[in-house]
Amino acid sequence: MSSIAVLPRPDVEYTLQNVPAELAVPPQSPWHRLWNHDGLRRTLVVAAFLLLWEIIARIQNNDLMLPTFGQTALALVDGFRTGELPAKAAISLSLLLKGYATGVACAFVLTSLAVATRWGRDLLFTLTAMLNPLPPIALLPLALLWFGLGQGSMVFVLVHSVLWPLALATLTGFQSVPATLRMAGRNYGLTGTRYVLHLLIPAALPSILSGLKIGWAFAWRTLIAAELVFGASSGKGGLGWYIFQNRNELYTDKVFAGLAVVIAIGLAVDLLVFGTLEKLTVRRWGTQH
Repeated sequence: MSSIAVLPRPDVEYTLQNVPAELAVPPQSPWHRLWNHDGLRRTLVVAAFLLLWEIIARIQNNDLMLPTFGQTALALVDGFRTGELPAKAAISLSLLLKGYATGVACAFVLTSLAVATRWGRDLLFTLTAMLNPLPPIALLPLALLWFGLGQGSMVFVLVHSVLWPLALATLTGFQSVPATLRMAGRNYGLTGTRYVLHLLIPAALPSILSGLKIGWAFAWRTLIAAELVFGASSGKGGLGWYIFQNRNELYTDKVFAGLAVVIAIGLAVDLLVFGTLEKLTVRRWGTQH
C-alpha cells in the first residue's frame, strides 16, 4: 500500500510578507500612543476643569462666594503645613474604618445565612427591602439617643450605609454562580463554611468587589454628611467638621480645601486600594475586563 503525501493547504499558510498593504496596521506615532493613555486624557479633563474654575472665579471676583483655584491651593498647603488637615483626615478615616469593617463583617454573616438557609434568605430580603431605601443620615437622631454623643453613633450610621448594598451585591454574586460549579463543589465534599469560602466567594468575587466599592462610597459620603450635621465626635472633629467650622467663619477657601481632601481620599482609595485588588484578582483571573 503506497503512502499518500499530505501537502499543506496553501490557503491557510500566512506570512507577514503576504499581508496586503491595505490590511497592515501602520505603526502608531509617539503622540498617538501618548493620547491613547487613559491617565493622560483624564489629567487633561481635570486640568480643563481647574482652568475653567480659575476663569469663572476671576470673572466673578468674589472670594466669599467662589475663591480662585490659587487661593484654594494656598489654603490647602497651609492646612497641611500646620497639620490641621492631616489630623482631621486621620480622625475621619479612623471612624470610617471602624464602621466599614463592622458593616462588611455583618454583611458577610447575613449573606452566608441567606445562602445556607431559606429563613436566612427571607431575613436578608426583608431587612434589605425595609432598610436599604432609608438614608443613613436619617438614623442619626436615633443613633444619638441610643449611643450618645460619641463615636458609637457615627459607627452605627456607617454600618447602615455599608451593610445593605454590600449584602445585596454579595448575594447577587452568589446566586450567579453556575449550577455546574456548585455541583462540582458538592462532589468534592465542600459544605458549610468551606463551601462559601472555597467556592462561592472566589466565583462571586467581581460582584463582591463591586459591593465593597459601593459600600465604601456610601460610607465616605455618610461620614462627611454626619460630621457636617453632628459635628465633633467625642470632642474630636473630622473633615466634615473642618468644612462646617470654616463655613461658619466664612473661610470659603478652606472649605474648598477640605472638599479637595475629601475628593482626593476618595480617588486614592478607589484607584490604589480597589484598583490594585481588582488587578491582582478578577482581572488577573480573566473574570473581569
